[in-house]
Amino acid sequence: MSGPETEGYAGQDGGRPPGIDELLERVRAGYTRVEAQEAYDAWRSGDALLVDIRYAALRERDGLIPGALVVERNELEWRLDPRGSHRLPEAAHHGLRVVVVCNEGYASSLAAESLQRLGLRRATDLIGGFQAWRAAELPVTTAAP
Repeated sequence: MSGPETEGYAGQDGGRPPGIDELLERVRAGYTRVEAQEAYDAWRSGDALLVDIRYAALRERDGLIPGALVVERNELEWRLDPRGSHRLPEAAHHGLRVVVVCNEGYASSLAAESLQRLGLRRATDLIGGFQAWRAAELPVTTAAP
């Protein structure tokens, strides 16, 4: 196939580039995602770091997950790379289990895959994102003004 829709694309299969739904399916096949209760239990037991990548307007509107580390999506890799010069203290080693939380569980899948590419093999994301967390009636606090 050729034409404007594939011009400049050098895909491995020689075909068309994947759409976002196909890309998400491929990415998610590479790791096990977690439900809200499992993420909460892992965080409470100290086995996981919850990382909220939602942008500020959503955090202000919907609230925060108590104890979650807030890291803007555009800073995620720099803050969580254990070898990075801009890493947060929580990003101490590659064995860290990270559960990435976005609003509905889409952007977090791509973010978790990116962290895995940095060597954080236990990185995953929350199925349904913050909205699933809230629907499960897990703790939420009001965002500070």
